[in-house]
Amino acid sequence: MRPKIKDPMAWQQAELLMQPAFIRLLDNIRKQLDESIWTGTYQEIQDPFPGYRLDLEHNGQKVSIDIWELCYQICFQNYRPTHAAQESLEVEIDTTLIDQETGDVDWQKLEDKTRQIIEDLFARLTP
Repeated sequence: MRPKIKDPMAWQQAELLMQPAFIRLLDNIRKQLDESIWTGTYQEIQDPFPGYRLDLEHNGQKVSIDIWELCYQICFQNYRPTHAAQESLEVEIDTTLIDQETGDVDWQKLEDKTRQIIEDLFARLTP
C-alpha cells in the first residue's frame, strides 16, 4: 500500500521529511538492536514496490517489518498500514515535524517521534 498525498504542498512536505525520517529510523533501529535480544538483517525487496524490509529473529521467532511503513508512520499523522494491495489511503503530513518559522525539518521532534515509534515496535516484539 502506498499513501496518497493530496496536493503539491503536501508532496513538498513529504519530500522534505522522508529522507531525514529514513536516516533517523535506521539509526534508531540500530540503537534498539544494540540493546535488544533480537538480531536484525535488512533485505532489499522489489515486490510489490521497491523498498527495504527489516527481518528480526530471536529464538526461532521471526518478524518482518516494512521500513517504508515505518517511515510513513513517522511522516504522516495517524498513519496505519493496510495490507490490501489495491487500497490507497489519503494521508496528512505531520506538520509538527516541520519548523513553522524556517520551513526546515525540526530535527528534535523528528528524533523524538522516530525513537518513540521504534521503542513501541520493539516493546510489542518482546516475547
